[in-house]
Amino acid sequence: QVQLVESGGGLVQAGGSLRLSCAASGRTFGTYAMGWFRQAPGKEREFVATISGSGVSTSYADSVKGRFTISRDNAKNTVYLEMNSLKPEDTAVYYCASATVPFSTVQARRYNYWGQGTQVTVSS
Repeated sequence: QVQLVESGGGLVQAGGSLRLSCAASGRTFGTYAMGWFRQAPGKEREFVATISGSGVSTSYADSVKGRFTISRDNAKNTVYLEMNSLKPEDTAVYYCASATVPFSTVQARRYNYWGQGTQVTVSS
């Protein structure tokens, strides 16, 4: 059974930074792409960032491009999301997910394992 455990969320002022981590267990980590998604209150879950199994390829939502960086350490079975220049509209529960494919993908349907989520709140 695959388990994904996020950490690093919290309350930060606008313009601040946070680093989310997602520790994975239960499958060969480096084989599969990983992604970060978020869901704000009253809104649908949306794609944030994805990284290929090898870590070579990444992709970002336009709303976070240039501010967020996804990375992974396959030796530690961990994926990260570095978030800079945070805005109040970044407030959401952030979920990491493990894909069924090795290539980076923005499609939520390609992710079959999800973490429990970590709350990020950005105050203005």
